[in-house]
Amino acid sequence: MLEHLTVVRHPLVQHKLTLMREKDTSTNSFRRLLREISQLLAYEITREMEMTTKWIETPLCRMEAPVIDGKKLALISILRAGNGLLDGVLELIPAARVGFVGLYRDEKTLQ
Repeated sequence: MLEHLTVVRHPLVQHKLTLMREKDTSTNSFRRLLREISQLLAYEITREMEMTTKWIETPLCRMEAPVIDGKKLALISILRAGNGLLDGVLELIPAARVGFVGLYRDEKTLQ
């Protein structure tokens, strides 16, 4: 399973995560930083995403251009922690579908 794990060590992510962790960070700042981090993570996540093309009209000519088909993309949030990441990613990919997975931990066994 760890072969599918990507650790993002980008300086901006590290810096914003540090700001989020500070005890004096306001709720508003925490939310803003979380949205910004989610957008930086989305950049990494979509790096190798398959693209398609569509024809567009530019001011100079008609051309075939690369696009992500957001209608085929689904963002799945693992409740509740994952919900904070959704807004930032949806700002970048507004056509993505959204789903939720709910899990709970047994308080006695912690599993």
